[in-house]
Amino acid sequence: MWAFLPYPALYKIFQYLNYKELVRVSEVCHNWCEVSRDDFLWKDLFFENFLVDKSVPIVSERTWYEEFKRLSYNVPVVQTETLHDHRHQVLHVSFSHNGKYFATCSKDGYVLLWNSTYPVEIKYSRDMNSFSWKYTQYSQFNESDTLLLVSGVHFGTPHSTSGEIAVFNLLAGFELQCRVVNKPYDIYGTWYSDQHLLSGDLHWLAHLVSTSSLWLNKASQEAESEHVPITHNMFRFYNRNASSIRAIMIANCLPNSELATETKETEVEVGPSENKNSTFEHGNPVSHRDINAVPCTHSSSGSAISFDAKKTASGSDLGNPIWYNSDYRKVESENMLIDESEEETEDDDTGKDDCDDEGSEEDSDQLTQNDKYLIFTTGFKTYTPHQIGFKRIKPFAFPKRLDPGPSLKERIILRERKRELLKSGSPPPEPNWLDFDSVADKFDKVDHVIDLHGHIVGMGLSPDHRYLYVNSRSWPEGYKISNPLDPPPIAQEIDIHVIDLVTLKQVGTMLRAHKAYTSNSECFFIFLDVCNQYVASGAEDKHGYLWDRHYGMCLVKFPHSDVVNSVAFNPKDPEMLVTTSDDHIIKVWRSRAKVRELKLSETQFPKGVEFRRSRTKDKLRCNAGIRRI
Repeated sequence: MWAFLPYPALYKIFQYLNYKELVRVSEVCHNWCEVSRDDFLWKDLFFENFLVDKSVPIVSERTWYEEFKRLSYNVPVVQTETLHDHRHQVLHVSFSHNGKYFATCSKDGYVLLWNSTYPVEIKYSRDMNSFSWKYTQYSQFNESDTLLLVSGVHFGTPHSTSGEIAVFNLLAGFELQCRVVNKPYDIYGTWYSDQHLLSGDLHWLAHLVSTSSLWLNKASQEAESEHVPITHNMFRFYNRNASSIRAIMIANCLPNSELATETKETEVEVGPSENKNSTFEHGNPVSHRDINAVPCTHSSSGSAISFDAKKTASGSDLGNPIWYNSDYRKVESENMLIDESEEETEDDDTGKDDCDDEGSEEDSDQLTQNDKYLIFTTGFKTYTPHQIGFKRIKPFAFPKRLDPGPSLKERIILRERKRELLKSGSPPPEPNWLDFDSVADKFDKVDHVIDLHGHIVGMGLSPDHRYLYVNSRSWPEGYKISNPLDPPPIAQEIDIHVIDLVTLKQVGTMLRAHKAYTSNSECFFIFLDVCNQYVASGAEDKHGYLWDRHYGMCLVKFPHSDVVNSVAFNPKDPEMLVTTSDDHIIKVWRSRAKVRELKLSETQFPKGVEFRRSRTKDKLRCNAGIRRI
């Protein structure tokens, strides 16, 4: 009799079942299975179980059943590996574009290269202490995954800002290929093209005024002649109020992207009304900490405060959602960001080890033929990075030959003229560096600036380079800055801002997304990562966090025993995530689907904390784990 109940009767009965019970009854018979897959049932279950606003539409060309299964079964939540090979705080993790390797940097001075297949193992290791590095802080693979850029901090005085970039050749057994000076160290460095990288240099011109120079460097610095250049000065920016260029990255300019012909500034609304003598520092501290030694005028400066007026309605430690505006939803509906076939397609040469491949490298003089955006953090009102700068880079050719400059005879003549001017008592006037208008012609202009009104502590690009996700700790409403060395206090929570790189406008915001407790002077970078489906970030509350990009809600938090500095998705497998922490530990997280694929038992591994609704109690709760559907 039960097998022959009409569809409406079964549908009415199944409305009282939870998702586990609905999966079980689907196995009774073909008729029950058909009714249990009714998408309206799964739509109700979706909103009952996940913290999603009902105004958010479903992902294009997906069913509610498929989305429920994805968020339950294909999100990295199972801690399959725990790695203890670093002896100090682990500051950063990055993946190769082919997803086969990831690199980690640590305050122990080592950079480790890992195979990403289960179980994860070290492929290469390099101790940078032998090059007078205090520690390694950042890494990035080039587009062809043949070179690895590693950024580090030099040994020096407590307030030293000197750093260096090293490039390792993955085709030659992790051989060190070149080293480049990088100052301040939190410029980090980035790849401009497959064989060229960007580094920085800083020079002080006057009180609180400096210039940041960005240099384009060949990754292979062997030259046939001293007249063949290996570096090229790309930009020279003017810095005021003790600020500087930091955290540079390169993004591809998409069609119809905004081309600023003159400097523009956008105001973003932050939301509604082991030395015995050294001190322990979390994460990677900001450069120019010597500035903080200057006496400040108001007593609250540098502290981290909590702005109760801006707390969300939940008032709990549950993850807050990302809210996107109509512009983002319109673009999302017109251009699907998720291509299931591409994500599931694996390279034909899966068994081939790219690091040992003897493939040929591209011509080192070949630069990209497309426009690119130089993106960086900077400041204007104070030394803390509170603005995002954009500079469009047009295609250009790397110089083939150095400008020899004046000859010896010409230099002697110029020197004699200078001596005569000094003797006559009328030496050439020195530039007034404090007056920008009088020296503006000596510097490059920033095309566009977005002010986030807070301390920027992290940035990450979406895989298609359309959106920039930014971690920021906001300043209080109505803040005033009378002294550039005395920035406003920063919030104990981190906001995430989403910026459209075509329009250069903010299209999404997540207020009070995750926690941070350090003050301005101790604030450090919290790296975040973005894949097609998810956004993840570290936090100072001993957890990493993961949000769904489309629905905006927080899905999982990943526990550590100290600050989580960095997170990274496998670009070829978003069901794999790596988190690194000040607890010296690297954790690898995989989805339930991947655990089953690896023929492992889910019950033998720890899991992240998942955010779900309680159907029976009609309130939010966290579940340590759910059954596979």
